[in-house]
Amino acid sequence: MTYFVFAIAAVVAVAAILIWVVRSREIQQRVEQVNAPPDQAADKYSTNLPTGDGTDPGLEDPVTPEITPKDFNQNPDAFMRQITQALNDLDMERFQQLSGESIDPNCIEALRQFATKYKAKGLQLQSREVGETEAARGYRWAIEAAQDAVRDRVYFDLRRGPDGWVVEKITLPGEKPGGSAGVDALGAAEAFLLAVLGQNFEEARQYADGGKLSDARIAGLCILFEEGEYQLRKQKPLRLLLQRENFSSYLATVVATDGSEAAQFGLNLQRRGEPAAWKVTEINLDKLLADYAQRVAGGDVYYCPLVRNPEGGDTLALYFGFDEDVINPRTRRQLEIVASILKADPVKKLTLSGHTDSKGTDAYNKSLSKRRAVAVKDFLLDAGVQAGQVVTLAMGDSEPRRPNVTETGEDDPDGRRANRRTEIYLDF
Repeated sequence: MTYFVFAIAAVVAVAAILIWVVRSREIQQRVEQVNAPPDQAADKYSTNLPTGDGTDPGLEDPVTPEITPKDFNQNPDAFMRQITQALNDLDMERFQQLSGESIDPNCIEALRQFATKYKAKGLQLQSREVGETEAARGYRWAIEAAQDAVRDRVYFDLRRGPDGWVVEKITLPGEKPGGSAGVDALGAAEAFLLAVLGQNFEEARQYADGGKLSDARIAGLCILFEEGEYQLRKQKPLRLLLQRENFSSYLATVVATDGSEAAQFGLNLQRRGEPAAWKVTEINLDKLLADYAQRVAGGDVYYCPLVRNPEGGDTLALYFGFDEDVINPRTRRQLEIVASILKADPVKKLTLSGHTDSKGTDAYNKSLSKRRAVAVKDFLLDAGVQAGQVVTLAMGDSEPRRPNVTETGEDDPDGRRANRRTEIYLDF
């Protein structure tokens, strides 16, 4: 009897070990799937990926196998592409199977109408990652028709569960990602950046704390994004760094139009007041400005459109060649952005202060600095800005940004180049 008991115990032990080994392999595979690079993850989870000649190698008669949510919910990108495809096909049964059987029927119908509207226009819906709702455990995605100027979109909040990613919440067009409480921190950060990317200064201001984030900084960011031709990176564009009840911090990653030259900057948001609304309070642009200087300004770190105002805050700066008062092509584009801001609200005013380097007499530099300020004013007036919105000042060489000479007293061309400018004070 004792031997029989030992034998049974040994069989149970061996079975437990085998189960543990198999389970460990499954867990390792899931970890590898979640952590796989985006391109590898896409290949791993896509079916019937076409080749260059339109054939599917290795299959004489290509077929799409039946796919369940468990096959795809280990990778959020593949998961969302399947959901998007179901909407494009108006296959709401498939959509519900993928996203979860508990989705409200009214929500299903609203999504069917949303997809039908764009299908009637001949537009394809696309999925786009928005950012993290919870560090490494929650992500938000948007489904939208990228070609549509209206840009209505549906938001999907995904959450990592024990068996993979699941749909936690769906936000329909016209609703706010934060629900009845208003736009949440991630929603405010995305709305702010999309407005800046679209050169929509007024909309960006709605999501900024005017007491902490200056209009010049917002306008400067518009200029940086426009001239640097930046766009949000497709993978993990907004990473959550810190989240508290009334404070959130994100790391934004942007790339050039060809997907190269990634640059990053930080955004801080706070919630206060009644009703409590999330606002962008701070942007750390050091790395973005360094990338801009390298790619756009030929490595000239002084050639930056956003500078510190000696009296506090930020100021836009436009630069001139030696002994010149002519607006160059790059300056023209910057001023077009400024002009659009002023024309949108005739009450807004700005002050233009002209500056020179130390070469020349005081009288000549005073005259040259005035011509530089007037050149900028004339451009704005020609662009449709009212004369009463612009004030000009001639500062000569009295307020250099950089020393005109080195520590040993020798001429410093780089310092003088940074001093030949007109600064724009946005008195909004």
